Parts: sequence; C-alpha cells; structure tokens
Amino acid sequence: MKHTCLHMLAPGALELKGENDDPIATVTAALDELTKTVNDGQKALGDRLTAMETKGAKPDDKKDDPAAKLTERLDKIEAKVNRPGGGTDAKGEPSVEQKAFGAYLRHGDRAPDAELKVLTVSSDTQGGYLAPTEMSAEFIRDITEFSPIRTLATVRTTLAPAVSYPKRTGITNAKWKGETQAQEASEPGFGQVEIPIREVNTYVDVSNQLLADSGGTAEAEINLALAEDFGQKEGLAFVSGNGILEPEGLLTAASLAETLNGHATTLSADALIALMYALPAPYRSRGSWLMNGGTLAKLRTMKDGQGNYLWQPSYQAGQPEMILGRPVVEAIDMPDVAANAYPILFGDFATGYRIVDRLALSILVNPYIRATEGITRIHATRRTGAGVVQARALRKLKMAVS
Repeated sequence: MKHTCLHMLAPGALELKGENDDPIATVTAALDELTKTVNDGQKALGDRLTAMETKGAKPDDKKDDPAAKLTERLDKIEAKVNRPGGGTDAKGEPSVEQKAFGAYLRHGDRAPDAELKVLTVSSDTQGGYLAPTEMSAEFIRDITEFSPIRTLATVRTTLAPAVSYPKRTGITNAKWKGETQAQEASEPGFGQVEIPIREVNTYVDVSNQLLADSGGTAEAEINLALAEDFGQKEGLAFVSGNGILEPEGLLTAASLAETLNGHATTLSADALIALMYALPAPYRSRGSWLMNGGTLAKLRTMKDGQGNYLWQPSYQAGQPEMILGRPVVEAIDMPDVAANAYPILFGDFATGYRIVDRLALSILVNPYIRATEGITRIHATRRTGAGVVQARALRKLKMAVS
C-alpha cells in the first residue's frame, strides 16, 4: 500500500490571474504558480530529510512515527484480506463486508452510513464493529465407517429393473444296475433367484451464500456427504435389509442356515469350530469371518482346549488377522453379542451373495425451486439391489441354547 503526503496549496494558488484578461496568459500564470508550489513542497521535504540525517535518524526510520505505525498496521490488514480465501468473493474481489470494514478502519464513525450498516455491531460495552468472518476451505467432518460387504460379495451392473439367476435345485438320480436291468429316468430340479433393484434417495437444501462464499468446496463437500450417507445405508441393508423396500440382507435371508452357540450371552469356541465345519469344504476353504468390533474384541481373548488363542494376529504387512486359519473382516453393521442375536457370519461371500447396481450415485442440482429464498436444492439418487443366491456358501451363528 502506498501512501502519499499531500500539502495544502496556498490560498489563491489556483486563482486565474493575467493581464488584460488574456486566457492564454491567465492559464500560463496559473501553471507557474502551481509549479512554484510543488517546488516549494519538494524543498521543504528535502530540508526535513536533511535535518533527520543530521540528528542521526534514517529517512525510513518509522520507530517513533505514529502515522507510520498506523500505516504499517493497515498494510498488514490489507495483505491478509488479499490472501486466497481471506474475505474475497469467488472472483477474488473483497466482499462487501471486507470493504465496509476497511472503510471503518480508515474513517471510523465518519465512514458512509451505507457501509457501516453492513457490519455486525459488537456486544463489547465500548461499542465498535466485529471484523467479518472468513470462510475456510477446510471442512470439519466425522469419520464415516462403511460395511465391507460390497468388497466381499460379487458386484455387477445392469440396465434392467431386476436380475434373475437360474438355479439348479437338484441333480439326476442315477442308480446301480445289473447287465440286463432297465435304466430309470430322473430329472434335476431347476428354479431361479430374482434380485429386484431398490432405490434410495434424498435431497438437501443449501443457502446460495454458503455455496458462493466457499468457492465451490461446499458443494463438493455436500456431494461427499451424500455419498457417505448412501454408503452407510446400503451397507446396513446388505446386512439386515428387509427385502421389501430395501435389498435382502444376509441376516434376514430365510435360506441361510444357522449354528447355535450353546449359550445366550457368552461366545463358545466349540460353536465357532462347529459353524466353520458345517459348510462344504469348497466354500469353507474360501470362507471369511464377518463380525463387528465388539464381537472381535471378545474373540481375541478366547482359547481352544489346549490353551491356544483362537485369534491369530498378522505379522506380515497386507495380510489379515485369522480365526481358525481363515481371515476376519470387521463390519460395523453386524449385531453385538446378545441373546438370540446373530453376531457372526462365516462363508464364501463372493459365491453366496450378489449385489446388482442399476445406477451409480446421481446428483442433480436444482437452483430454481427455491431461488426466491436464496436456496439451492441438491437431489441425490442411488439404485441397487442385493440378495443371497447360494445359501449353502454361508452360515450364521445364533446366540441361543436351542
């Protein structure tokens, strides 16, 4: 910021004087007077600098100059305001509040009333105005946890409103026969598993002022929040969805078999072994354990009959922890250990569970429906379906005696 010291011109310095009222002579005389005034000002400034140098002070020594201190403070304020995001609008120009506050800093209560009205009055007993707030590009957000079912199951996309999977429900019935005995016919049973596509949607209203002041980061943050919300909702549905308006969940599928724990509230190591070996060997060899963090904490203290921990920690980077030789996956949406609950699932999720996506997360911005209120409405839609297609590949543990 540059500050220029202006000297008052001598009274009558710009009066038009000239003999015989000749216009040219009059202008010439006025210019001569102005030149003389400027020269006198320059001479006065030179004399002042010379006097300062004689006293041992440097011309740029502002230590004891109150005006210089005020100038320096204003320079710092202006520099801060001009930083990216420091009170500027989307085009990089200072906001109305910043301009008004700058006028207040320079002129105090003598600033124009129109600008002072923009400022917020301080509650300080001494009065004054509050400095305008600054919109930060950083958003404070909670950590979002998602169910990992999508990473375990088989996922495919479709353009249809539903997907049907042909299923063989039985095999042929061959029999041993003698040399002359007639063959007997048999027919395998067939059926199908249908996965309908469900829809989850919502909308959020955001002020245009927030969208403008954040320089576009608010809209991106809203999109992220919607994606996280939908991710949580579908993760919960993949575990316990009712299959009506929601996708069919793993725990609500009637076709899934169960193993009883033998106790309503205390996990049994023997029950885990029984659960694992109740699955056919091909599914068991590709199986994974699924449970929440609370159940996982209880299992870490469990031992087998020889006193060995069932939990096998991973000592190699990138390798998962193991229970009974199979990997453990933590899912926040799985139930806690409680009477009649199903806190643990085991099996080959890629074979047993299908997720079908009809539409990725769709975002529609509608700035018109509430435009007169300064509000923008953001719509979000997600269409997906899921269901158990091979029940024999999965099994659940029930906290019950019988």
